[in-house]
Amino acid sequence: MSLSLVSKAQQVSFRTEYIGNSGYYYLPPGEKPREKIGDAKGSAAVYQGTFSMPLSTKLNENNRPTAWGVGFGGTYVSMKNTNFSQSMVSEILNLQLGVYHLRPLDDKWSMRASIGMGIFSPSIDLSKISFKNMLASGGLIFIRHLNPNLDIGGGVAINSSLGYPMIFPAVYVKWKLHGKYDVNIEVIEGLELSASYQFGEKFKLAYALEMNGQAALLKKDGKDKIFSHQYIVTGFRPEIKLGKKGLSVTAMAGLNLYRPAAYSDRTLKGVFASDNDYHFSVSPYGSIGLKMKFKP
Repeated sequence: MSLSLVSKAQQVSFRTEYIGNSGYYYLPPGEKPREKIGDAKGSAAVYQGTFSMPLSTKLNENNRPTAWGVGFGGTYVSMKNTNFSQSMVSEILNLQLGVYHLRPLDDKWSMRASIGMGIFSPSIDLSKISFKNMLASGGLIFIRHLNPNLDIGGGVAINSSLGYPMIFPAVYVKWKLHGKYDVNIEVIEGLELSASYQFGEKFKLAYALEMNGQAALLKKDGKDKIFSHQYIVTGFRPEIKLGKKGLSVTAMAGLNLYRPAAYSDRTLKGVFASDNDYHFSVSPYGSIGLKMKFKP
């Protein structure tokens, strides 16, 4: 879940995404060409909302915060799959709650820590959700402030996606250039690349590349499985500010470049298997959303 760790105000956002219909393919390991899986096709609609609220924030002399806060995120995915010879997940429900902490260590370094719990279910029927659909997660990252525009860092992330706690490496990159032309690169809890131009005070237009995804924990053929659904999209992203209360409307129109959607065993070997590249091909993409930031 993406948490706005440096925000000094609580924020609420909602977004609806549509990924158009396209064929389903398998890419074998090595240099073999990809193979189309019969007449299988699929599209997806994604509905998501997030809420973040600082519990306490204090800025130091370098304008860097010591902050505690909470965040909540919910996502529902409806997948329209046709002509599949084997069963495919048709819906995903992800609910996540987290607590974060950010503090400067000295003039050049900061620390970011988080802990959370989430539900990752292949159904919206709450009566079918059990501890098997739940994951705990946490992370600790040390961030180096190289200059006012560039922060890089690294650390560890912990989650229980394999049924027991596992430690994975974590990477943090944030680079921004501000002005009439903005450039933004973020590798934090996903990927976002954008270049934008500000038309007056109310309208901004960006060209962006984003990566997002969801997951479901389930039983299939008597085994514990993870169904992963990810997508990389690119396109033009306008943003319009409405009034002076912190409300803005965002949209995006472009292409889904790559949409992996497949089962894997809930084991370390299954997660990193090289023969599990099943994906939907390029398709149209569109989204629209609302964001409200409440000033303190």
